[in-house]
Amino acid sequence: MKKKLFQDINFLRELRLFLAEICCDLCRFQHVAQDGVQPEDIRITHEVYLGIPGAFADIKVSLPGMSPYFVEIKYGYPQDKIIKHLSRKYGTRTYANEDASKVVLVVDCEDGCYLEKEIQPHLNPGLKLEIWDEKKLFSLIREQFDLTIDELTESNLAELHVVVNKAKGLRAFGESFTNDSLQSSLLWHFGVWQLRRMRELHQATPQTIFSPGLYKGIVVVFADLSCFSSYVRDTREDEVVRHVLTSFYSKSRYQITSNGGMLYQFLGDGVVAFFGILDRQTHYIQDALECAKAMVDIGKSVSNEWQRQIDHLQSASGCHIGMAIGELNIMPLRPFTRTHMGAIADSINTAARLSSAAKQDEVVISNALYQKLPEESQAQFHEMEPVEARNIGRILAWKYHSDS
Repeated sequence: MKKKLFQDINFLRELRLFLAEICCDLCRFQHVAQDGVQPEDIRITHEVYLGIPGAFADIKVSLPGMSPYFVEIKYGYPQDKIIKHLSRKYGTRTYANEDASKVVLVVDCEDGCYLEKEIQPHLNPGLKLEIWDEKKLFSLIREQFDLTIDELTESNLAELHVVVNKAKGLRAFGESFTNDSLQSSLLWHFGVWQLRRMRELHQATPQTIFSPGLYKGIVVVFADLSCFSSYVRDTREDEVVRHVLTSFYSKSRYQITSNGGMLYQFLGDGVVAFFGILDRQTHYIQDALECAKAMVDIGKSVSNEWQRQIDHLQSASGCHIGMAIGELNIMPLRPFTRTHMGAIADSINTAARLSSAAKQDEVVISNALYQKLPEESQAQFHEMEPVEARNIGRILAWKYHSDS
């Protein structure tokens, strides 16, 4: 019985992560089709701190000329728990929700009217509740992805995965999309809309989009979960470790690519990202910084969830992030193929050392990167004592803390 219960719990956990990705795509595709918004102008953020201890919005959607809104994935939760959680999260007006227009609630219950009646009176005035039950969700999937499903079975989820990947591939590569290994690799590392812009504005092909060479002015983001070894040691259920890391990986990757960056690789509990590789925009450095700030919240939320699953109180939580800027040497990992690419750079080592110097919820950046930030962003940082970095030397650095 216990094994079956854990299987059900683990399935629901993974399903919610998958639905979070699907709902992000649905929101973006809807706004592009209905509101004429450029896809790269839609900012989608995971695990947004709501200004209340331990309270994070699953998803926040922001777009030009419209009020932002939140999306909550509560599929599989009991109704009383949903009512309690949303009332706590959104019942108080805070800096994080004061300009928001609504909360989209994704649930599997059939009585959405009951939930709306119970939750709406407890929400901060000005926030409207919009229910996406299974009927609504399946309708949106049919509308955006041309797939008809009537339940979320494992086989239907696998088919949905294929259909969504195809939809993204067609948007990225047009009719030349074949889902070969190179196209699949590019879709893993980069955002769909970046790839599309490279094709449309620069006539780039999959073979030329990301080529070997020396790339200058690349921002490196290196993020690590705090006290990871301690969390793992104190976790009795290995399923919890897998779920937490999958959650961190999935949300970090989406955040990086959504902000215009390249997911380079995951390293245990860490993630490395590059900004400025493709279709460099004038604001790419600021985009990298905003991504780092968002990943601080992702780290907080993931650690908060992990702490709830274990007995021992951990000495730290969240994540710590290092950032640097410099040249990046990109090369293929096998001859005559662009499917798997590697990178070497002093800036990667520097970002890793600065990440080690950062405390929980801190972003530590190199002085060279600090000097390239606009003044309003510089004002959020405080100068540190030089960081002693093994095999590198003393690094001039600046730190940002999420509470500052």
